Amino acid sequence: MTLPQIWPASVAAFIIALIAQVIGMHTFDLGPAAIVFFPMVWGLLMGAAISFQKFRPVGLDFQRVANAFVGVAVLFLIARLAFNIGPNLPLLLDAGPALLLQEVGHLLGTIALALPLAVLLRMGKATVGATFSLDREPAFAMVSEKYGPDSDQYRGVLAMYVFGTLFGAIYVSLLTSVISSLNFFDPLAMAMGAGVGSGSMMAASVGSIIAAHPDQESAILSIAAVSNLITTVLGVYVGIYIALPLADRFYRVLTRRQSRRDEAAATATAASTVHSAADTAGVETNRAFRAQVLASSAPISIRPWTSIPILAVVGVTTASVFAGGLSLQILGGYAVLIALLLLGMLLAKVSRKVSSIVWVTTLGAVISSPWSPIGTQLVALVASVDFLSIACVTLTFAGLSLGKDLPLLKTVGWKIIPVGLVAITASFLLSTLIAEFALGFWG
Repeated sequence: MTLPQIWPASVAAFIIALIAQVIGMHTFDLGPAAIVFFPMVWGLLMGAAISFQKFRPVGLDFQRVANAFVGVAVLFLIARLAFNIGPNLPLLLDAGPALLLQEVGHLLGTIALALPLAVLLRMGKATVGATFSLDREPAFAMVSEKYGPDSDQYRGVLAMYVFGTLFGAIYVSLLTSVISSLNFFDPLAMAMGAGVGSGSMMAASVGSIIAAHPDQESAILSIAAVSNLITTVLGVYVGIYIALPLADRFYRVLTRRQSRRDEAAATATAASTVHSAADTAGVETNRAFRAQVLASSAPISIRPWTSIPILAVVGVTTASVFAGGLSLQILGGYAVLIALLLLGMLLAKVSRKVSSIVWVTTLGAVISSPWSPIGTQLVALVASVDFLSIACVTLTFAGLSLGKDLPLLKTVGWKIIPVGLVAITASFLLSTLIAEFALGFWG
């Protein structure tokens, strides 16, 4: 991409993120609970408004550029979180069993609650793909390999992906805001539940938890970061060998009566012909939908020496607004984060099998750990960069990229909305509940 193509989205994000940070955090009471709107939520909403508006529509390239920035911005988030992991390694070791056990909640939450709802709403075989996980990018390969890219199951994956892209961050922010305000769960348990495998959703969720428990910010950030990393790393293996087969089996159990009726109907020649035509039409529909999603989410490449400085400028601005002014500490903190990002990207390119997210998290945790000779100095520098100010930048760019996905929601249909809401809620709540009991047992 050339600079003239990149600048419009960059300037728009800079202005929106600045406005969002100036607006600041606002709390709305709902009786015993409360909803907190953070700058990152304002940024997401304003970015989405720009992306959705029809008065002067923004082009697809504009939105794809914004989406490309999101990927790098998430790395900034991960790098910032790594400097919370290092100093809290003893705490993480103590919480180790709970961190592993709560992953069962992410595994079973969507299958246990969202899958029956999808069956009730008659989503068909798309139910399996839509509910075996929260369906981020790795789910595409899992379902495509097992069922094929033109299958109903794959259409379910795409549907949940579109829903999560459009509504995931804003919904999980509101959900955790309400639950956190009730003071029912341990904030560390909720931090574990926030690690759903999506950087933007994790950031949105963590912000709400920190707002209710600001005294535990560092521990919450470190726990959430590790939980999210575990979900990301283990998610592929759990999805392939456990979640997807389990969802398929559960779906067959819930729909066995309907399956018997379909088999009986298929014995008639005329009915068989109708079914064959319907199946062909279904394949073509799925193929067209897949093409739409691929066109909408087709990645574009922005070179690191272009994307990183732009994100740094926007990030330094939002961090300075939060801190009440620009300081050398903020500039130094961003310099450390940029160095960590570049090193992580380089190692990922060299190793090829280990992602930059893993490298950035691991290296950041090591150099900021209590055993690092420079850990104290680095942590002090990076601590001047507010985590939520980076989240504001990330979700602002995410909002600017959403317009391209809105037409897909019409193709998906309304059924994915209640199913998606239940899937996110179930994943977070069940994981948090398991973590709560595990922390109590081992604590």
